[in-house]
Amino acid sequence: MDIDLLSNIFYAMVRCGTPLLLVALGELICEKSGVINLGQEGMMLFGAVIGFIVALSTGNLWLGVLLAMLAGMLLSALFALVALVFNANQVATGLALTIFGVGLSSFVGAAWVGKPLSGFEPVAIPFLSDIPLIGRMLFAQDLLVYLSFALFALVAWALLKSRVGLIIQAVGENPDAASAMGLPV
Repeated sequence: MDIDLLSNIFYAMVRCGTPLLLVALGELICEKSGVINLGQEGMMLFGAVIGFIVALSTGNLWLGVLLAMLAGMLLSALFALVALVFNANQVATGLALTIFGVGLSSFVGAAWVGKPLSGFEPVAIPFLSDIPLIGRMLFAQDLLVYLSFALFALVAWALLKSRVGLIIQAVGENPDAASAMGLPV
C-alpha cells in the first residue's frame, strides 16, 4: 500500500469523523452530568438533513451548519422536556428519539436525495500540511474540522479545569453529595 493512498484514507477518516466527534462531545457532557441520552443519532440525522436542505436552498454552507445545530438542539430540548421535566425513563426516551429522528429525517429529506452539494474547501496550513502521511490528515482540512479540534480542546479543558466542568462532574457522579454542598441537582 503506498503512502498517498494511506494519506487519502486518513484524510477522509478525519473529515468524515468530524460529525461523530461533535456528537460525542455533546454526549460526553450529558454523561458527565448524569444524563443518559441515547437519542444522539436521531438528533444528528435530523440536523444533517435540515442543514443539507438549508445549505442547498440558500447556497450558504455556514447557514446550513447553523440551522443543523439548531435542529439538533430542538430535538435535544424535546429529550430534556420528556426525560428531565416529565421524568420519563431516559433510556426509553433516548431510543424513541433516535427512532423518531431517523424517521423524521427520512421523511423530510426524501425529496432531497441525490441533489449535489459541494462542501467546504480545505484550508491547508503551510509547511505542516506537507508532512508525509499526517500532514494532509491533520493540517489540510476544512474550517469545520479545525473548529471541531478546537471544541475538543475547549470541552476537555472545561470539564477538567473549570468550575462549571467540575460542578457538572460532581452532579453526575454523586448527586447526593453535590446537593449537600448546595449545588442544584
